[in-house]
Amino acid sequence: ARRVGFRAPPFPTRKPMTEAPCRVGLLATCLVDLFRPGVGFAAAELLERAGCRVDVPLQTCCGQPGYNSGDFDTARAVARQVVEAFEGYEYAVAPSGSCAGMVRRHYPNLFEDEPEWRRRAEALAEKTWELVSFLVDVRGVESVDAHWDGVVTYHDSCSGLRELGIEAQPRRLLRTVRGLSLAEMADTRECCGFGGTFCVKYPDISLRMVDNKTAAAAATGARLLLGGDMGCLLNIAGRLARRDDPLAVRHVAEVLAGRCDEAPIAGADDR
Repeated sequence: ARRVGFRAPPFPTRKPMTEAPCRVGLLATCLVDLFRPGVGFAAAELLERAGCRVDVPLQTCCGQPGYNSGDFDTARAVARQVVEAFEGYEYAVAPSGSCAGMVRRHYPNLFEDEPEWRRRAEALAEKTWELVSFLVDVRGVESVDAHWDGVVTYHDSCSGLRELGIEAQPRRLLRTVRGLSLAEMADTRECCGFGGTFCVKYPDISLRMVDNKTAAAAATGARLLLGGDMGCLLNIAGRLARRDDPLAVRHVAEVLAGRCDEAPIAGADDR
């Protein structure tokens, strides 16, 4: 395991932490690792400020692409690697609703015919959380020490919303960011059209969906769109960049951690 090389001050909270300091394995996700490493550092900082010791064990993918494509043998092989890497931690936390949802909701089903691996997958599923949900629902974080001037809007990713019930938690923390105003877009619960391999299999439908999403975001007057899943954010930011739209896109962890020095996703300027 590789130790994250910094320690941050604790959050100011209005109630005691729900648990003593704990050891967390950060499931950084392949999209964060390949396209937006700063989100991983922001996630680690948020966790450490919430009283967690953060490790980043050796990892690749959660196995979602294979699982969604029906390649269950490959998905099982990847899942075994993840289970072995994270089962020694008190919690596994991912800055992604889709990756956390894969582990929590689908890993046990991959091992229906392998009782021992199913037991291990179930044990990991029970202690795997999406980042913001973990901060609010497990660690009892009620506010963040961050500042961002301007209006933002928030996109609810399908997996986080429908598989894990993540909706109020990011909004609760965003409302404590100094200078930030949250404007809700119409149909915020609607899919952005990414859907993993969906956008490859059905590009015309996906394009229409992301156009609807970006139009709804623009109508709020926000200059920054936030979300909790890199797949959605890359899809939305890519479409905005191809249209030279000034709306910027970031992962919610960047704003909550106050780590917005890096240019927004796809390079639009939100400052």
